[in-house]
Amino acid sequence: MSHPVISVENLSKCYLIGHRGRGNGYDSHTDLREVLKREVRNATRKALDFLRGQQIVQGDSIEEYWALKDVSFEVHQGEVLGIIGRNGAGKSTLLKILSRITEPTSGRIMLRGRVASLLEVGTGFHPELSGRENIFLNGAVLGMSRGEIRKKFDEIVAFAEVEQFLDTPVKRYSSGMYVRLAFAVAAHLEPEILVVDEVLAVGDAEFQKKCLGKMDEVSRREGRTVLFVSHNMSAVAGLAHRAMLLDRGSVVIDSSVSDALSAYFSKDTKPALYISPYDEQHHAPYLARAEVLTSDPNGVQRFGEPLQFRFWLRHDRPLAHGCFSFQVINQFGQAIIHAFAYHPEFVFGGRPGTSLLICHFPRLRLNVGEFYLRTELLEAPGGEFYEGLDSICRFEVIRSDRQKLWGWRVDTCAYHEDFSWEVGNAESALVSHE
Repeated sequence: MSHPVISVENLSKCYLIGHRGRGNGYDSHTDLREVLKREVRNATRKALDFLRGQQIVQGDSIEEYWALKDVSFEVHQGEVLGIIGRNGAGKSTLLKILSRITEPTSGRIMLRGRVASLLEVGTGFHPELSGRENIFLNGAVLGMSRGEIRKKFDEIVAFAEVEQFLDTPVKRYSSGMYVRLAFAVAAHLEPEILVVDEVLAVGDAEFQKKCLGKMDEVSRREGRTVLFVSHNMSAVAGLAHRAMLLDRGSVVIDSSVSDALSAYFSKDTKPALYISPYDEQHHAPYLARAEVLTSDPNGVQRFGEPLQFRFWLRHDRPLAHGCFSFQVINQFGQAIIHAFAYHPEFVFGGRPGTSLLICHFPRLRLNVGEFYLRTELLEAPGGEFYEGLDSICRFEVIRSDRQKLWGWRVDTCAYHEDFSWEVGNAESALVSHE
């Protein structure tokens, strides 16, 4: 096997954080003597830190904050590594260290090849220079010769779509124009390693699609290495060959995209479950419990896999013409799927007690995103309305294959699939009202 392009061993980054507050000379009863003692003590500490070449921190007390702690991984040529995690997990710190912007506290890094970084809007741009001048400036910073920049110049301008403003100072560019030009320079000047942070969120949908396609081309066709940080999980799933999940500066999992996304969504999430707050004195029929049996634990459903919905309906008297229906709605409240258990085609509730209704979708292809359930229980047709619930049983749909998800719409549509209803054994399921 070839040598890794990026090799990181036990990488750590510690920041010193100063604190000031009550109990450190700032309450109303502190006298002048204590204030002077505190200031002399702080000045002495800062002078010693300066002489030792250490970070100078303001404050009466100092806390160590480890943005990264013993991070190790390798990336090979042509590989796309997706780096995911919650805010504050250490993703941007890692990229800044790899881009030689920030020095690590400890650890070892080996980079084989030229690195182009796009960590912030307009990285490496001078605001007073025009777009044309910044292309040459940024290219020179990346180690390109003037001839190489001229060779790629027309492609960069065409990709960024800034021909009309090419000789305008970039300080007058919008954030979208900034990021288009910055990404175009970084991607077209043929670096061996391309490092991209969540800066693509600034661009519009069409530009994001273009950027993701370019990164895929850079890695797949040109054999270049890409490190991609994003909160857009569908983009990570479609672009990355593998993914690394960071949490509080440490690597939680470095494995397949599928496993990393499952771990990411499972953290701090809950099963897609609803339990009614009603007590036993509630006499009208109602939904006592609802559950979505997702393919992964904690309410995470993989695209295209079977999905099952279970509903426990409590009725202390028989239902003459019971009708139950539910909708799958997206995060915008739009109904994607509507499923009926309708009298007389489907009969339930003939005896007092609890009816368990189960709805199967053998291959439900909901698009990536968050979904909820909306339910109704009534007598049909046109009979008494018992209960309607909205936005219950939240679950998340993820997609972990290598298809280009950025070409999919994720706002409304879902593929319609056949589904089937059945009546289960309500006695085998415990319905809790806690």
